[in-house]
Amino acid sequence: MRALFVGGTVDNSELDLEGGTAPRHYPPDTGSGTARYRLHHVGLRDGAMVYAVYAAPELADGEIERVAEERGYARRFEAEPQLSV
Repeated sequence: MRALFVGGTVDNSELDLEGGTAPRHYPPDTGSGTARYRLHHVGLRDGAMVYAVYAAPELADGEIERVAEERGYARRFEAEPQLSV
């Protein structure tokens, strides 16, 4: 699965995540109790998670969705975006 970042210091960065689920925050354990990025949505293809979009906590949902659409994440991974709950 690919982690994609919107906003913050690593905006437009990517990295590979192990496993079939995305942690709710990235990094999962900062030691300080403050998450640097929160899971906004995932992309599913044939029921499998193929990407996860993480966003800086201060960004509004509408801005995250706009950036993800502009960068074409769903098209690039041939997946359907699904909001994280």
